[in-house]
Amino acid sequence: MKQIKHHLTEPLLMGYAAGTLPEAFNLVVATHISMCDTCRAALAEYDAVGGEVMIDAEPVELAEDALAATMALIDNAPAFDMPRAKVLRGGVFPAPLQDYVNGDLDNVKWRRVGGGVRQMVLETSDQASVRLLYIPAGTAVPDHGHRGTELTLVLQGAFVDETDRFAAGDVEVANEDLNHTPVAEEGMDCICLAATDAPLSFNGLVPRIAQRFMGI
Repeated sequence: MKQIKHHLTEPLLMGYAAGTLPEAFNLVVATHISMCDTCRAALAEYDAVGGEVMIDAEPVELAEDALAATMALIDNAPAFDMPRAKVLRGGVFPAPLQDYVNGDLDNVKWRRVGGGVRQMVLETSDQASVRLLYIPAGTAVPDHGHRGTELTLVLQGAFVDETDRFAAGDVEVANEDLNHTPVAEEGMDCICLAATDAPLSFNGLVPRIAQRFMGI
């Protein structure tokens, strides 16, 4: 059992339960919940509250053509075949993430971003972006701040920054108030799942130049 210290915030759990988060954030939340008994129990409570709210809500009258319009949208939607994920027991990636990678760590198509760090951007809606990050043990991610919210979930290894240590299952919720330099601990390469709703704000010139090409 993982000893998870850093959990999701109440607004994130409420947003996930209500279906108001961007897809990229949903993926990080779902992956963390699959690893964390505490947040999974909290989400069940929010789901129960949401169900009670729906029961007590006043009914809303639909337009006469609502059903026909909905069926037309379904009929005209482009065909899309979701690749069947290879769900692997005992792998690095929990099931929600395996659905996006179509497997586990061996299926990741890494792209180098400098300093030994690699990434793979996952396909989601354009409201926010999410990527897998591979940070070699002992390597630092360039010093940066945030123009929005960043969720970073550790899947393997651990990293430390100015706030604390984050190990497998921990999630760091960063916003405009945080400037930090995450460093992967020695001993094991660190793999993270990170979602952002705005570009990072790097303090160094080289990372700022690379940012234009890497979409970070």
